[in-house]
Amino acid sequence: MANLYVFFLSILSLTLNNAAQNIEKAFLQNDPAFLYVQLDVNTYINVSLPDPISFSDQLSNEQALYLFRKIFDSYSTFEFYSDREPTSVGRKSTIFKARWSFQDQKDSKHVLFIFFYMMLNPENGTLSGHKDHPNPWKITEIRAVKL
Repeated sequence: MANLYVFFLSILSLTLNNAAQNIEKAFLQNDPAFLYVQLDVNTYINVSLPDPISFSDQLSNEQALYLFRKIFDSYSTFEFYSDREPTSVGRKSTIFKARWSFQDQKDSKHVLFIFFYMMLNPENGTLSGHKDHPNPWKITEIRAVKL
């Protein structure tokens, strides 16, 4: 029984690291497609971003893709790195925290802490991913605060 638990935790850790890598790629490559794979197609996500972006609303996965495409067109990522490994909130949820430095077209630099609240496969609460979205971790909320 202990071996099964260790195996489950190993798979959970690997899939969580894949989710974190997708988020990092999205910001470092200014490509929201990597972020899009972490969004659930059946639910809305809360997005709250402070100045200079100044946005707060609930979005579908398509709307979030459009928003981040617009953000990445307007702001270039200067740095993006995670604070440390995702923080477990419960068995089926976690928070991925990162420091995001970016600049606008006027060369003004901005720094935010950005938090990605993620749940383990909200549809059925298991590690089995969907064939179109193999990673079972889905972003349910994105919040940022200024440094």
